[in-house]
Amino acid sequence: MRFDDHRVVITAAGRDFGRTVAVRLADLGAEVFLSARTLAAAERVREEIRGRGHQRVHAFACDLTEPASIRAFAAGVARHTDRIDVLVNNGSRYLEGPDLPSASDTEIVDTLASGATGTVLTVKNFLPLLLNSNKPDVVTMVSACGTAGHHRSDAHDAFYAAKSAQAGFAEILSRRLRPRGVRVISLYPPDFDNPDPLSEEWETAPRGAEDALTAQSLVECVLFALAQPRDCFIKAFHFEQV
Repeated sequence: MRFDDHRVVITAAGRDFGRTVAVRLADLGAEVFLSARTLAAAERVREEIRGRGHQRVHAFACDLTEPASIRAFAAGVARHTDRIDVLVNNGSRYLEGPDLPSASDTEIVDTLASGATGTVLTVKNFLPLLLNSNKPDVVTMVSACGTAGHHRSDAHDAFYAAKSAQAGFAEILSRRLRPRGVRVISLYPPDFDNPDPLSEEWETAPRGAEDALTAQSLVECVLFALAQPRDCFIKAFHFEQV
């Protein structure tokens, strides 16, 4: 499975799962345009990837709570390429705490803005580049918190609200963009283990039926969906929670 002819945008790729996706897709040949809230964080991941022998990687700053920052990110990518084949919406602030008053108003606004508004504006601003591709895909890391009736996470109510907004957006986006050839793929994982993709643990992490979901399996779901023929629209991945 190779992605040498793919140009991929990944938000919030400075750490955790976004970094994991960036490293794996670069390893498989994709040209990667990665962002993080600070340019330094994005550049750090860019240099890690370049250190693995992959030079087609670009770093940008993008604060998903700031519309101007999202526009600047899209404009910066457009100066490098006239098309994007895959947009990975990974950015969303996690907010912990099942007690609603435990979070400040600022934290709640930031959580909703990064997960909900940020996702909508990112797709809006990158859609022209996606529509220039003959294989456009939008991948969104939602969460089990975005599924109806889910209550097993200790995440804050605002995080649940942001993920529910992402899920609703992905649902209507899938229907409205399919006639234009854009596949909209959403993942709804519970809490999962995310070992460093550059560590030995990446290869040795337990992945049995009794173990928690791993980032390795999530990445493989993304790669599987992207590699399917264009008549195959895999709309969502849902996962059992241990």
